[in-house]
Amino acid sequence: MDTTLLDYAIVAALGGLVGSGELVSRYRDAPAGALSTTPALFYTLINVAASISALFLIHVFKWQFGVTSGDAPVRWTQVGIAGTGAMALFRSSLFTVHVGDRDVAVGPSSFLQVFRDAADRAVDRLRAQARSDSVAKLMEGIDYHKAFGGLPTYCLALMQNVADEDQKKMLQALSLLDSDQTIDTPIKVRILGLQLMNVVGPNVLTAAVESLRKQMASETSQNPR
Repeated sequence: MDTTLLDYAIVAALGGLVGSGELVSRYRDAPAGALSTTPALFYTLINVAASISALFLIHVFKWQFGVTSGDAPVRWTQVGIAGTGAMALFRSSLFTVHVGDRDVAVGPSSFLQVFRDAADRAVDRLRAQARSDSVAKLMEGIDYHKAFGGLPTYCLALMQNVADEDQKKMLQALSLLDSDQTIDTPIKVRILGLQLMNVVGPNVLTAAVESLRKQMASETSQNPR
């Protein structure tokens, strides 16, 4: 295979991985679900195109990035930078214009940011609908106070590698939820489920709720009319 074509193929794959990795880091509860959406695919393809374009420019301008030890090191340095650093390159701004009370970056960064934000919002909307349907069904018939007392601890006990920072943020969010007296308990129990889902994911949350469903069942569900 022509080494040039191989280089472009490698760069495209690296660019796709970088784009996918960004989305995975933002939707950790269900990364596979986020990546399977059309907006996510679109954003990944933007990253692929950016990486290919970066390698093309590197070849045109013969950038070697200070490497002088031979053709092979120069080649792989070019491939690595184009594949993993293309979006950083294109996100740079040519200059900044002060508009009103804020600074607006002018250059490739503003163009790419529009597409990234649009894709991110679209993925978020799709995930929000799926999460809402899932948590509404899962938490149906669950008493909020019973769930609040034991479900978070049980979910964290099931997991083995939840970062301390993530645990702290979740517990803070749950504390604020519990102290808010303006929210009805049927809504609170769903928010509780969503907060837990953000940290442990839908599969673990489902397993935990189903395991404790009898203990957390509301009085209405236990004694239907």
